[in-house]
Amino acid sequence: MASESAESDSIFRADLLRGQVALITGGGSGIGLGVSELLASLGAHVVIASRKPEHFETARDALLAKGLSVSSVALDVRDQERVRAVVDDVAQTHGRLDLLVNNAAGNFYAPSATLSPNAWKAVLEIDLYGTFHCSQAVYQTMKSQGGGRIISTSMTLHYRGWPQMAHATAAKAGVDALTRTLAVEWAPDRIRVNAIAPGPIPTEGVRKAFTPPAESGIPDVFAAATERMESYARDRIPLGRWGTPRDIANMVAYLASPAGDWITGAIFVVDGGEWLAKG
Repeated sequence: MASESAESDSIFRADLLRGQVALITGGGSGIGLGVSELLASLGAHVVIASRKPEHFETARDALLAKGLSVSSVALDVRDQERVRAVVDDVAQTHGRLDLLVNNAAGNFYAPSATLSPNAWKAVLEIDLYGTFHCSQAVYQTMKSQGGGRIISTSMTLHYRGWPQMAHATAAKAGVDALTRTLAVEWAPDRIRVNAIAPGPIPTEGVRKAFTPPAESGIPDVFAAATERMESYARDRIPLGRWGTPRDIANMVAYLASPAGDWITGAIFVVDGGEWLAKG
């Protein structure tokens, strides 16, 4: 699979984010782990938040072993009271909270006609409600310290519609709308609010979530066969390769840096041109 040095050494200055504190939900695996590692390598103290101990504990220990400044916390973003408690604890422990990355998500294929209320609710609560809960929880801390940044993870599937993903596309469309609204509302408090819409990045979690049932008739673009994956990237992604967590982490780092000082309310598509080619 083509990599185009996507996971090579960072192009950013090593102390770019020194002194900053970042809270990353879903930060222990997949894209979130890539973001956690890059931000910590740039000098930030990263708090990895996840529902599953096997994710946040393993990730924390691995990054600590590399000499990076990280800590971890158990967090279910659907639990608003727990979210507020975690945010308050991070702010009190570290004296500030500069960056929130809303990365926690839960997605899977399911036919819309038979989608259960619980399935619909679960994805909306994690992807959309969780993004709002966490953003609202950091508002007062960021306002009182003179500003901060919120970066949420969206997707591109809702730009064109995607069968059997009604719950996820609805949630992520909501994340886009929320991003724009909070950006305007909170700009006077110097809180920049942006989102990143990743293209196809075949992490293990994505492979599980986006592998449709055989009877659905939807192509399994994340099939394990290397040849098939390379063919998809070559034929359907204009830049000719799959994305990696580092590709998304680079955009997060850019927005978290002084280069992002005059950017708010934007949704950055980082997908190698894939959704345009399909559109």
